[in-house]
Amino acid sequence: MEKIKEISIKNSEDIILARQSVRELARELGFGLVDQTRITTAVSELARNIYMYAKKGMISIRTVSEIGKMGIEIIAKDNGPGIIDIEMAIQGGGGGQGLPGTKRLMSEFEIKSKVGIGTTVVVKKWL
Repeated sequence: MEKIKEISIKNSEDIILARQSVRELARELGFGLVDQTRITTAVSELARNIYMYAKKGMISIRTVSEIGKMGIEIIAKDNGPGIIDIEMAIQGGGGGQGLPGTKRLMSEFEIKSKVGIGTTVVVKKWL
């Protein structure tokens, strides 16, 4: 059964709520402690980026399944300033220091951003 949790990010306390929510879901799905920590860290980085650069946004956490595997999908979405150079942000240059770490911690990583419109990051971790 798919579980979905949405957390509005508008202050630093919301980052903590997002971390707690994803850790709980990861534990329920059967992720080990190391992967729970990886997933929690990734959500923390994404939520912190929303708060720091866009001021507000949304983190959606849900269970996903594909043939023979279960996992967690996290969508971080904001209507902030967007990212001018996505490649540089992913490689650790510029302001997006949390993106390279998030990409390393998760199984799948996708980012879309338009300057002046906002950014959406979708990450998955498979069990």
